[in-house]
Amino acid sequence: MASESSGAAEREDLDERLLEKLLAEAHTAAPMDLPGVVNRCATAIGLESVVIYLVDIQQRHLVPLTHGLPVIDLDASVAGWTYRTLDLRVEECGDGALTAWLPLVDGVERLGILGVRTVVLDPVRLRRSRMLASVLAMAITSKRAYSDSFARHSRTEPMDLPAEMLRALLPPRTIGSEHAVSTAVLEPAYHIGGDAFDHSLTQSTLHAAIFDAMGHNLASGLTTSVALAGCRNARRAGAELPELVDTIDQALGRWLPDQYCTGIVTQLDLTEGIFRWCNCGHPPPLLIRGQQVVDAALERTPQPPMGLPAQFATEPRAAYEVVLEPGDRVLLYTDGVTESRIEGGTEFGLRRFTDSIIRGAAAGELAPEALRRIIHSVLDLQKNVLRDDASLLLIEWRSPRPRSAPLAPAPATSSARVIRTQGDT
Repeated sequence: MASESSGAAEREDLDERLLEKLLAEAHTAAPMDLPGVVNRCATAIGLESVVIYLVDIQQRHLVPLTHGLPVIDLDASVAGWTYRTLDLRVEECGDGALTAWLPLVDGVERLGILGVRTVVLDPVRLRRSRMLASVLAMAITSKRAYSDSFARHSRTEPMDLPAEMLRALLPPRTIGSEHAVSTAVLEPAYHIGGDAFDHSLTQSTLHAAIFDAMGHNLASGLTTSVALAGCRNARRAGAELPELVDTIDQALGRWLPDQYCTGIVTQLDLTEGIFRWCNCGHPPPLLIRGQQVVDAALERTPQPPMGLPAQFATEPRAAYEVVLEPGDRVLLYTDGVTESRIEGGTEFGLRRFTDSIIRGAAAGELAPEALRRIIHSVLDLQKNVLRDDASLLLIEWRSPRPRSAPLAPAPATSSARVIRTQGDT
């Protein structure tokens, strides 16, 4: 027993020293030096080699950081299965060695995968492999904010200027906590003109928004950029949703008076599941409960697009609210999704769209994977050519305690403050 305890203590001490060494080297390494740093550490802990793969912008391929290795098809490989499910997968190599595929995840944001080659995969080596993956994910996240290397590796074609501008302003594709997840996708990935999303977490609230500016050019991108900035500025000042939208209205009216954008801004109370939203000329959100889309659950009186209240609004901006049930998903989308055309000129349509959502819910897919699959189905039906931007943002609430509540709207007061749904105060 004493020798076993001593051996365990030695292993823990080695793990600690290796972790300290890896953190120190990864902190100072240039982005493209990370494979060498990780492989030096891998050799020290009894692994043969490690390969880092990052996902491309459209989430179709896994691209190696090590030159000379092949790109992996995300939908037709064991490695891709690990990315799609975030689960460990092990496969045998032809020479008797094993390759363990581990997800690279920053919080809930999927970055790529780690391929670990080893002769033996015992619990100690597996634990150290997971340690490598965790440290590496943090290093990639910190370095990609200021390095072009990772951006180049994640692209398969040149990017338009409007798309470059908007993508520089976007948050991570997926954020979340134990209570909620928000995840989004934008297409066409290299040519978006006016679509964008935003989301942010505080201790008590998930904030999320989607925008769709008029047109498909640099002016559209500027419009969305101003809307994003106005949204964040008001949100960080503690504004309620109607006040937040008013901030965007004023900013667009002052700086881009000939432009406007539709959009939805939302707040989700992480404890109670109270979902609030303002819809400004946008398609209404969809509520997915169980394995069905609840018909018209979040349809409310439409409001003018942002930037146009002076010409069209007769009442102050209003917000509505419902109380979600645990496991509910709310999907925001731009009309480029439902109005896209399939072969023969038929519109993709809301019904096909909702059918795809239901299939994903029935399959128990992770929220980011459900969105990835849906947007790819839209692209594949159109042979990867979209007439308009197509964007999706999916919010999932996971309450720690079960409850049920009616889907009743909350009236907004004349001072544009959100109040609770009747019967829930």
